[in-house]
Amino acid sequence: MRKTGPTNPVVKSLILELKEASRKNRVDIWKTIAEELEKPTRQRRIVNISKLEKVTKPNETIIVPGKVLGDGSISHKITIAAMQFSSSAQQKLTTIPITELIKKNPKGKDIRIVG
Repeated sequence: MRKTGPTNPVVKSLILELKEASRKNRVDIWKTIAEELEKPTRQRRIVNISKLEKVTKPNETIIVPGKVLGDGSISHKITIAAMQFSSSAQQKLTTIPITELIKKNPKGKDIRIVG
């Protein structure tokens, strides 16, 4: 069986951008995120806000290479980038697109992968 990868052109361009940022800045975090996004949709990470409440600290920046769901609540402020957000999760969190996070923090300093 042959590995095909994602067919969505937006996801493909994001993966290429992540790999380019990894090469350009010599940072492995962007390559790791790209590899996670190359997985089939069913194998991508899915995280609820209740889990984020347990594993994050105030004012932390995190990235989820998958989808964030709105189940639960969070008592502290975090900045989060993810491939997808449910509508309820987007209302409860400060979200940022992954491409914006790459531009804002090209070295990937103080960013954690959760999922």
